[in-house]
Amino acid sequence: MAALGSPLRTWRGLLRELRYLNAATGRPYRHTPAYRYLVKAFRAHRVTSEKLCRAQHELHFQAATYLCLLRSIREHVALHQEFHGKGERSVEESAGLVGLKLPQQPGGKGWEP
Repeated sequence: MAALGSPLRTWRGLLRELRYLNAATGRPYRHTPAYRYLVKAFRAHRVTSEKLCRAQHELHFQAATYLCLLRSIREHVALHQEFHGKGERSVEESAGLVGLKLPQQPGGKGWEP
């Protein structure tokens, strides 16, 4: 199993992601069921006097996995919003995106046969 870092770092990362999620609603993240669940779980699995606290390590692994999921979703949404297609583009707009210009159509007096 790879090193997970400290549980405090994971806890702070989870709180940061909860703040990002609740920034759109305007509600404080401390009033959400997710926050209450995390506090309850972390308090229930504190480090005890045991030399190997399997449940505490399991909680830390699950919390780190959930943190990775929340970060990945947030970054995916940001990338999707930035690079998502804007619908059908004209030929001129498409050429302009790659730095090209279309030739001008000849016209004017005397051009028509």
